[in-house]
Amino acid sequence: MRGLDSVSIDPNALVGHAGGGTTAGAYSRAAGEHGLATGFGDAGTVGVAGIALGGGIGFLSRRDGLTVDNVLAAEVVLADGSVVTADAEHHPELFWALRGGGGNFGIVTGLTLRLRPTADVTGGMVVHEPTPERLAAAARAVLDAPDGLSAMINVLVAPPAPFLPGSLHGRPILLVLVCWSGPEADAAAALAPLRALGEPLVDDIGPRAYTDMLQGPPPSPQPLHPAMRTGFTDRLDEQWAATALDALTGARTFAAFNLRPMGGAIARVPVDATAFAHRQRAVMASVAAPTPDVTALPTAQAWADATARSLGLVGAGYVNFMSRTTSPPPTPASSSSGCGRSSGPTTRTTSSATTTTSRPPPRARPARSPAAAGAGAAGW
Repeated sequence: MRGLDSVSIDPNALVGHAGGGTTAGAYSRAAGEHGLATGFGDAGTVGVAGIALGGGIGFLSRRDGLTVDNVLAAEVVLADGSVVTADAEHHPELFWALRGGGGNFGIVTGLTLRLRPTADVTGGMVVHEPTPERLAAAARAVLDAPDGLSAMINVLVAPPAPFLPGSLHGRPILLVLVCWSGPEADAAAALAPLRALGEPLVDDIGPRAYTDMLQGPPPSPQPLHPAMRTGFTDRLDEQWAATALDALTGARTFAAFNLRPMGGAIARVPVDATAFAHRQRAVMASVAAPTPDVTALPTAQAWADATARSLGLVGAGYVNFMSRTTSPPPTPASSSSGCGRSSGPTTRTTSSATTTTSRPPPRARPARSPAAAGAGAAGW
């Protein structure tokens, strides 16, 4: 698929085309030359097709909707070898399923996407000492903000990453990645509730090109084995936050939480408009414990499973943030309710973002660096 990396931008029609192997960064740089953007996640290294098929919750989502909400058409190779274009008028059932159902229905070799004017944004990173009050207040600040504000709220033990001062390495931190894509004159007011969290340890929020928001952290010097769970929650009060912080400090390996407040334009799309079934939920949450030591993986996964249960992250999960399964079963005897690929008939339903599967869970993907996990990079 990497050879299918073409990008074309029609600035007059506000439409972009991405080959099936195009990365979000390459597409965004091409669109950025015209002062335009399609929202993806928070890292430019992910594939456009992959993130678009699973949902796409990123820095422009509360303003423009999910990536799936901005897919206008898809070129798909079906199981019989035929090539079709799926859009609202042609193969509408396939078009519905592709937008949020993951890679279950064919090989997507190209996507046509809606573009919106987006040149510069006000964004960056702010770091605080983590407290339950501050974590809950950060989530409320984003959920209550105008649609132009999106953020990734992360709690982690600070890795020895170059973008963090050495004095913070090894300490628990609350790291919020912020993007205001509304009028620059309104940025200060939109960011005020986040500024009210207290004196930050680090603050580099300021005007920058939207494409700068997708640079992501440096790659890990060694492969990491992912252990994670993901789900959705409508509860993010101080008690929930305290449970999360207690779990982080008790972890026996590197661990991180990534919270993506939703709402805004995401929630205004009808629930049954696409196969992404969770747009009425408040927050997409992930718990992760990537480790370079494969022998430590059972311990890391056990921590992720137990922590997800304690936070109520059970049931359906987010397709794009799977490692081996989405979210932990309520009891050890239960089976997971949503893995990535389906070999049998599918049912049009919005109870899960994925179809029921009879195959084993998909093979675990390599995780990105601890910094990437902590910063909520889409490579999880």
